[in-house]
Amino acid sequence: VRLVEQHRSAWCFALLVLGYLLYLVFGAVVFSSVELPYEDLLRQELGKLKQRFLEEHGCLSEEQLERFLMRVLEASNYGVSVLSNASGNWNWDFTSSLFFASTVLSTTGYGHTVPLSDGGKAFCIIYSVIGIPFTLLFLTAVVQRIIVYVTRRPVLYFHIHWGFSKQIVAMIHAMLLGFITVSFFFLIPAAIFSVLEDDWNFLESFYFCFISLSTIGLGDYVPGEGYNQKFRELYKIGITCYLLLGLIAMLVVLETFCELHELKKFRKLFYVKKDKEDDQVNIMEHDQLSFSSISDQTASMKDDQKANEPFVASQSPTSNDSSLNN
Repeated sequence: VRLVEQHRSAWCFALLVLGYLLYLVFGAVVFSSVELPYEDLLRQELGKLKQRFLEEHGCLSEEQLERFLMRVLEASNYGVSVLSNASGNWNWDFTSSLFFASTVLSTTGYGHTVPLSDGGKAFCIIYSVIGIPFTLLFLTAVVQRIIVYVTRRPVLYFHIHWGFSKQIVAMIHAMLLGFITVSFFFLIPAAIFSVLEDDWNFLESFYFCFISLSTIGLGDYVPGEGYNQKFRELYKIGITCYLLLGLIAMLVVLETFCELHELKKFRKLFYVKKDKEDDQVNIMEHDQLSFSSISDQTASMKDDQKANEPFVASQSPTSNDSSLNN
């Protein structure tokens, strides 16, 4: 027990690492058991379609079909579709490029559109190196200003004027803010996307909202890519604004929950404690600063006293010269 108490932080960190690894294994087992049968069925279906196509077109060899499919899949990975009903949508017009830039800077990265040229790839690297820290700075400044008016001041108001416990008010406020964020940035947008996108149901729309605002960005669902999409340019701009506002809202909620006393106390279990020597150094530096400030205050007070004494007058240079002559 004494050994555990002395190295409590290390034991908690070891349990955290073990729990995270077990969570990864658990996710792998669930995804494998759920998705593997669907992958097997899809492979069998594609194999049957390919074999039937070759039987119906005897003049086409399997190697020619493989080369054609390989080229089609390669173009599809770059966001270019061979289908005739998708030829009207350009991936690099202004609105699509604006949407791509927002996904790059927010690290969402759907992957449905990628640079084709070497110049575009080089510019994407330079643009990301400068833009991603710039975006983090921008989001941090915005969230810091919003959280003052959205979280801290309301909690202090109810704590001071109504006399409620600050921890209870902070907990209720965090839950209410989370509910509002889920409603306005997940449920309502999911319903809107399920109406605007022909092939999406509510679950798929909610899945897109979560994958996007959590910056996972798998890219299996991207809005505004339908061939019959109306007002596509305006729709893309609206989605870009939704992603930026939703990301800010998510950061505000996360910061609000991180400021809860219970979570702060829980996080400290896994942190490394400061050494006593560091604490002593900090104390010494604090004492030295205090002593220097006190000494400065004392010196200034002495000067003020001398200046205010009625019977002490400073000697002028003329009086000093006359005394020397005498």
